[in-house]
Amino acid sequence: MIDITAIGEILIDLTQTGISDAGIPEYTAFPGGAPANVAVAAARLGAKTSFIGKVGNDAFGKLLVDTVKQNGVNADGMVVSDDANTTLAVVSVAKGGERSFAFYRRGFADTLLSKDEISESRLSDTHFLHFGSVSLTDEPSRSATLYAVKKAKESGATVTYDPNYRASLWNGEEEAVEMMKKPMSSVDILKISDEELPLLTGTTDSSEGTKMLSDEYGIKLILLTLGPRGAFYRFGDVTGELPTFDVKVADTNGAGDTFFGAFLSGMVDMKKYDPSQLNKDEIEQLITFANKAASITTSRSGAIPAMPTLDEVMRFGV
Repeated sequence: MIDITAIGEILIDLTQTGISDAGIPEYTAFPGGAPANVAVAAARLGAKTSFIGKVGNDAFGKLLVDTVKQNGVNADGMVVSDDANTTLAVVSVAKGGERSFAFYRRGFADTLLSKDEISESRLSDTHFLHFGSVSLTDEPSRSATLYAVKKAKESGATVTYDPNYRASLWNGEEEAVEMMKKPMSSVDILKISDEELPLLTGTTDSSEGTKMLSDEYGIKLILLTLGPRGAFYRFGDVTGELPTFDVKVADTNGAGDTFFGAFLSGMVDMKKYDPSQLNKDEIEQLITFANKAASITTSRSGAIPAMPTLDEVMRFGV
């Protein structure tokens, strides 16, 4: 039995890591893609994970398959395309570590994953199925993702979702909001950022916004990441906010994915695979653990290469 299966985009983050003497930005090719990041983050922290996605039959695609395997993630669900290149995201970093994205993705490999390329047995043999909204931008990956959610839910898996919004990937905000909301009623644990909350609810208020989502879609547990302020959670009528940890930020790429991967790996360690099995103290314990892991990731460049091991998280702040 797999603990956590993630489905969706896997790509190369061409991440700005410096400025040359001539004043030209310098970029490094890092493995990335939000669902893949979650799978790797959880695997590094001890969970048994797998990833379903599509890459091109090129040097970057080979790097991504090798990276997934080297980090202990089962890559049997990865598909290699001879007809499309591996997806690229150019990640520019401003002062303070905040990111901006430019994607080379239309017609590229991750968008071409079809439901026929997904083994139904992979969806019936996992405790958690995780996905994000980026794979909902295009067909056939949109239908493939929604198919996976449906099948995993029918098999009793806990469905987790990160509606990570990237404006340049959608035809407009209205389409994005409609599609980001489409799978919400199937979601058991929602991880959302303070950037996406007003987009989906019309409010920046943590308590009000998460209550709207919880009430409308019946989501059992909502985790709202607040950047340097930490994280807010809603568990039915129970809410709370926990601070993050001070580090020197290199970049914030992959921080939210590390946070969620750490939270889910902590649930696995507790042998609690449904959020309804948790109590308030356990949720706050898991969030503190996740905040530590995310803080470590922001102190290093890249997404997957920056993610900590369990030993690093346990020693952090001691």
